[in-house]
Amino acid sequence: MRSIADRILKYRKTILIGFFMLCIASVFLMTGVRINYDLSEYLPDSTPSTLALEQMRKSFGSDLPNMRVIVPDLSIAQALELKNRLGEIEGIKSVLWLDDVTDIRIPLEMVDDDIKGAWYKDGAALFSICIRGEETGNTIKSVRDLIGPRGLVSGAAVNMEETRKTTMSEVAQIALFVIPIGFIILLIATDSWLEPVLFTLTIGVAILLNEGTNFFLREVSFVTRATGAILQLAVSMDYAVFLSHRYSQSRKEHNSDIEAMKHAMVKSFPAIASSAFTTVLGFLALTLMKFKLGPDMGIVLAKGILLSYVSVMVLLPVLCVFFTGLLDKTRHRSLMPKFSGFSKTVIKICRPLAIVICLLLLPAFLAQSRNDFLFGDAGMHSEESKVMREAKAISEIFGESMQMVLLVKEGEAAREALLAEELSKIDSVKDVVSYATTVGNHIPSEFLQAGVRNSFRSGGYSRFIVEVATNNESERAFTAVEQIRAKTQELYPNQYHLISESVINYDLKTTISSDNTRVNAAAIAAIGLVLLLTFRSLCLPLLLLLTIEGAIWINMSIPYFAGSSLNFVGYQIVSAVQLGATVDYGILFSQHYLDNRLSLNKAEAVQKSLADTSGTILTTASVLFASGQVLGIVSSNGIISELGVILGRGAAISAGMVMLFLPALLITFDSFILKTTFKIGRNPFHKVLKGKERQA
Repeated sequence: MRSIADRILKYRKTILIGFFMLCIASVFLMTGVRINYDLSEYLPDSTPSTLALEQMRKSFGSDLPNMRVIVPDLSIAQALELKNRLGEIEGIKSVLWLDDVTDIRIPLEMVDDDIKGAWYKDGAALFSICIRGEETGNTIKSVRDLIGPRGLVSGAAVNMEETRKTTMSEVAQIALFVIPIGFIILLIATDSWLEPVLFTLTIGVAILLNEGTNFFLREVSFVTRATGAILQLAVSMDYAVFLSHRYSQSRKEHNSDIEAMKHAMVKSFPAIASSAFTTVLGFLALTLMKFKLGPDMGIVLAKGILLSYVSVMVLLPVLCVFFTGLLDKTRHRSLMPKFSGFSKTVIKICRPLAIVICLLLLPAFLAQSRNDFLFGDAGMHSEESKVMREAKAISEIFGESMQMVLLVKEGEAAREALLAEELSKIDSVKDVVSYATTVGNHIPSEFLQAGVRNSFRSGGYSRFIVEVATNNESERAFTAVEQIRAKTQELYPNQYHLISESVINYDLKTTISSDNTRVNAAAIAAIGLVLLLTFRSLCLPLLLLLTIEGAIWINMSIPYFAGSSLNFVGYQIVSAVQLGATVDYGILFSQHYLDNRLSLNKAEAVQKSLADTSGTILTTASVLFASGQVLGIVSSNGIISELGVILGRGAAISAGMVMLFLPALLITFDSFILKTTFKIGRNPFHKVLKGKERQA
């Protein structure tokens, strides 16, 4: 590391120019990154709903309806005219209405009430529309212009467009709040008015480089786009604080600022490297998720932490050396309080407090796995949003309704008729539309017009449209999916495809739930291994993991005890991120403890370590907490808002566990820690163990 530090400080101007050029390139590259707002596209390619959608496109050349439109006070003739005009709008691939499921030339009184009521009720017509294309926003606007102010729209396409509009505008708002708050926290934590500027500039450059290099990924999810920069800033800011503090100490020992910085870089390298590495591993654990949102977010966040590490170890030393004189001129009295009194109090109460925390951990562990989880876009928008108000208004008129498309192998008309009959017996099924129920098996398909025939049979498959009385995500909706799949499997074993919004959400639930154990186990194992190599201790990594995992259990159990639902995407991501991001607090505390234990007894070592590290831990946790709360308050997207609140709260709980629970563990297991801590074949605490140092 010494030779690298020599080269970095020797070519200071070249490095500044290089970073400047990279930033310019990143500004242009980041404009070419596509933002994906459709969570269903992150399902594995082998998921049943993904295969079903591919088959429907291949056989029928159509997609799943993704928008419902209701227009009041229409006659049948007016509704038919409006249907035709809707179909002419650019971006609309298909429009389904009552005339597609029954013959409307006969008197309406003769039409089955369930069929009629699903499409036309009290003069209001409900159209099921499929929108596809890059200009979804323009298509929805054209629909609204056509149906007028009394018309209502809802569905996945509307939800996605609303997410697109709000996410991009809110990213800038979030940054406007987070940066000043983080700046104020850093002003309190440092003793120079200029240091926070240099820290923010250093991490800001890393964020810009991360955004630019996303170009090579081609696209990122809206969740990653909205949270990535904020999390990178909050998680990696402590690297800059570590290096700056070490530089201030080194200047007292060296006459040359350059030599002092070289010494600071060498001395801070192990701590910053291990901290960054554990965080990167926590983020990379997300790449093991089959649900592709995990890899999307994990890769971007891990890349961001590595770039922050490089920026701190390369750019920040150059900036500090350049502005050393100005740093000295802007020194001020430290605003951070002393923690000697706090550390003494903790030593007195930590053991009984640890007993209380231990009693809480078991119910917290059980509760966090019993949360009421959401898996799709339910909860993505607030109840007061226009999207939710219109969706509720449509449901009040037509009731909860969901269209499923069922494809079965073509060839046996009698079996198709039997399937339609069996599906109709399911409680939640309102109507089944197929060739057998609409045209009738007594009419040969070759006598029908091609358009009518191809709407039901094409590409070797027969198409059923199943209307169910459920929303797109609930136990009732998922039960309907299971029942329809089971009935179809009996008659068409492994020869069918089922697709709808509720089916996609069901597959999301199945996929994401199976990811949980694998991702958590990988994150714990990887970070545990790094801790083992860092401390060369068998016991200490277990205590650190227990501390942070305990914080995660407490954090995730709060929604259960509060009786609120929790989006599983946020739950899974925060579990990995909180472990990777906040285990640094425990690493910092434990490193000081081991150093102090060489000359102090266990209680004194813990007390001094707590006094020395509390300021740094609180600074880092405060930045992450504040960033999370800003995400929660500013973002109108339920997933992003919830992720921010939970992660911010998790940072605060992790800091509390490290400062209140870990001290008791270190004191209790002190002897075992010392016996199982080694450095290259020898135990550095052999004198302590032999009683030659101060006794515990």
